[in-house]
Amino acid sequence: MEPGTIVSAVRSQRVLCGKEILPAVIIIKEGKIQSILPDSGAIMHRDVEILDVGDSLVMPGIVDCHVHVNEPGRTNWEGYWTATRAAAAGGVTTIVDMPLNSIPPTTTLGNFHEKLYAATGQCFVDTAFWGGVIPGNQLELKPMIQGGVAGFKCFLIHSGVDEFPHVNDADLHAAMKQLQGTDSVLLFHAEREVQHLASEERDPCEYSTFLKSRPDIMEYEAIHTVTQLCLQYQVRCHIVHLSSAQSLELIKAARQAGAPLTVETTHHYINLSAENIPAGATHFKCCPPIRDAANQELLWSALKSGDIDMVVSDHSPCTPDLKCLDNGDFMEAWGGISSLQFGLSLFWTSASKKGFSLFDTVRLLCKEPAQLCRLDNQKGYLIPGHDADLVIWDPEKQFTVKEEHIHHKNKLTPYLGLTLLGEVKGTIVRGRVVYSQGCFSSHPFGKHLLIQHKTQASL
Repeated sequence: MEPGTIVSAVRSQRVLCGKEILPAVIIIKEGKIQSILPDSGAIMHRDVEILDVGDSLVMPGIVDCHVHVNEPGRTNWEGYWTATRAAAAGGVTTIVDMPLNSIPPTTTLGNFHEKLYAATGQCFVDTAFWGGVIPGNQLELKPMIQGGVAGFKCFLIHSGVDEFPHVNDADLHAAMKQLQGTDSVLLFHAEREVQHLASEERDPCEYSTFLKSRPDIMEYEAIHTVTQLCLQYQVRCHIVHLSSAQSLELIKAARQAGAPLTVETTHHYINLSAENIPAGATHFKCCPPIRDAANQELLWSALKSGDIDMVVSDHSPCTPDLKCLDNGDFMEAWGGISSLQFGLSLFWTSASKKGFSLFDTVRLLCKEPAQLCRLDNQKGYLIPGHDADLVIWDPEKQFTVKEEHIHHKNKLTPYLGLTLLGEVKGTIVRGRVVYSQGCFSSHPFGKHLLIQHKTQASL
């Protein structure tokens, strides 16, 4: 697998086809899957040079629909070049970039064009983009839909950056009215400020201090608002990075009542637990917070039952100084965890022990994220007619996360030193090898994915 080469066919003893894992050959033409043949059927294509990957598992490339790239404006935190190389090294073939923490944020059509310009020629994997809803920008939403954003994100609490302010109820109703009748989706950072009971002063270097400052009720109250709006307007809504299992019954009831509502959780909520976060270890800080092990088990149960639809990275990097590592102050540190490169392995390490199958992995990391973004007509599935986006990996191989292997711009991550299961050997995007055994293609061949919404002509 020479990085940069165009592949016409891939053979493996383990190709994940539908509900089976079979010896097969994937025939690729012009970047698309033309056919998937039993291994014996490849004799029909003797004129095609076949890349034989032995018994490495071949499945659809990961679609990570929650990534903060931060370019332009905060490229010292992360940028398209480094983020998409990290993605490729982790078997991620498509990312969807969040509208913050770039400057400017993706809240107008003009700002969206600035982001597209910044990303041009820098992406090693295919990249789609979310727009943002902030106070007063409701008339920008339809132009951004026509421009190709996948949907929109809003915050119900301070976002962490002043240029992306959170919305109030009036802003939400205004946005919902603009999105009615479209097939777009509104994503919610679902936390709301609540009245806290006065408490004694606590040590800011203890993780429990931060955890108690963002209790489950903040998510519950926000999700209650989301479910009401979703039912009232029948606009697709999506809850990002669910951390608290307390809101699951509320979500389930809203869906049963007809709310077009989906929900994601992240790798850190299902792999890390509050009990194991040391004092001063601010690289574990994220918002909403990582909760306890009992809560984590309930999130796993919800993934098994389908009450949580997908797992994403919420890759939210920053420079090391913003993590306040020198004083270990959880209350001051930036909240965000870097994990884009390791999502597949993080998920499989835990999921394989909990009875999840490789088919569950494809559902939660590929198919459902693609459907959320209206990319399921080309991404997330290993079927003829779809893009030849493949991850070639060894689900049985262990490896240790070492700093020299991390391709994120900033190497700070709570997973450093962790032994994970499932090593990515190669990543193919639209029939071209972009990553193989630690090496990348010399040029970034990823493209911008501008979403063609079904109702776009009527906007």
